[in-house]
Amino acid sequence: MLTVYNSLTHEKEIFTPLIPNKIRMYVCGMTVYDYCHVGHARVMVVFDMITRYLRAIGYEVIYVRNITDIDDKIIQRAIENQEDMNQLTARFIQAMHEDADALGVMRPDHEPRATESIAEIIEIIQQLFHNGYAYQADNGDVYYAVNKFKDYGKLSGKKIDELRAGERVEVEQAKQDPLDFVLWKTAKPQEPAWDSPWGKGRPGWHIECSAMSTHCLGNHFDIHGGGQDLQFPHHENEIAQSEGATGEPFVNYWIHNGFVRVNEEKMSKSLGNFFTVREVLKAYPPEVLRYFILASHYRSPLNYSDQNLDTARQALTRLYTALRGLSATENLPEDNEYRQRFHQVMQDDFNTPEALAILFELAHEINKHRSTDFNQAQKLAGELRYLAAMLGLLQTDSENFLQGETEGLSAATIENMIQQRNAARTAKNWKESDRLRDELKAQGIVLEDGAQGTTWRKI
Repeated sequence: MLTVYNSLTHEKEIFTPLIPNKIRMYVCGMTVYDYCHVGHARVMVVFDMITRYLRAIGYEVIYVRNITDIDDKIIQRAIENQEDMNQLTARFIQAMHEDADALGVMRPDHEPRATESIAEIIEIIQQLFHNGYAYQADNGDVYYAVNKFKDYGKLSGKKIDELRAGERVEVEQAKQDPLDFVLWKTAKPQEPAWDSPWGKGRPGWHIECSAMSTHCLGNHFDIHGGGQDLQFPHHENEIAQSEGATGEPFVNYWIHNGFVRVNEEKMSKSLGNFFTVREVLKAYPPEVLRYFILASHYRSPLNYSDQNLDTARQALTRLYTALRGLSATENLPEDNEYRQRFHQVMQDDFNTPEALAILFELAHEINKHRSTDFNQAQKLAGELRYLAAMLGLLQTDSENFLQGETEGLSAATIENMIQQRNAARTAKNWKESDRLRDELKAQGIVLEDGAQGTTWRKI
């Protein structure tokens, strides 16, 4: 029985979809003005894992992840670069897709863009006017009247009076209330603008997601996800807008992944302590970064460091080493204990650290059976790959991962040195054998002697 932690109720709940066996899920995607950092990677990998697993246990999942391609930061970056805004966003959308592909993240079923959803945005704002939740201020901007929505704060637990006490009224004199947020911004020089009933302008950030999610999935759907930093005010405002416009419940289950931290601070562009996916992938294979993300529970803080990435690489190497030389074409029977326990922990709010522990138990059993019962080792290897695939792991050939690209030495040179070492060992020339082994090790190549001969891998 699948249980998920619902940020709306602050507790684990049995998951029951609105339509039996069908799940509609929306996740807030990237604002495309720069390269994706590890925090963005966590969102992509976490909800890719959730989608993979839900589909693996039989659900039909419609997964929507939006692209914010009109925003204050995008406009500012385009001005700084003296670059056309559409060219800027196109460049970073392509980069985002390249990063996601490298991390084994499947494309969402729908990927709506804010600039392509203007008609839906205008429609929902019109409905908010009709229902008494929106007003146009003296400066031409359109705002949402927060005090009209009685349930404001139900996701974040924040109280309107406490929020209002902490606001600075003088920041935007046009607002009727300091908590009100913008739905439509009146046109400014050098900014993109669209026609609307309130004059030329562009949408506010929060309204974009309300329009795109309800357009793709309907007024009321199952799951809304995103980073923990979006819970307030973005997701709180989405609820107010969507429920204010439709009069229906918006989302049943809110799922938020935890922050990525560097030196105990949240990784973010504003703090300048972020590492882009591209920077990380220059030093580590993409699957290592994916493993690093899944090795922590999705709701827990994720502490970024080279040491933790090195640990992830070593762990993934152990799993791939267990698969080495095995075809993995046949699985254990469906009711085997590993699969049962894997589903048990994954259905407890997608507990990937415990799921990975089960993969390591399988790897241990493979190594134990390799020399005594090769057929059983093959079946265990098949089960290992089968379960790992639900997490998007162990998707490549073991030799490709373990050997990868070597710097300075070609694969042919390494194999030749292994043959020389084997000849030295046959001749009992241990000094020469050790010299060759140490020379390879100094260049990042580890030799492993086994019953099937000598294999090698990168450190």
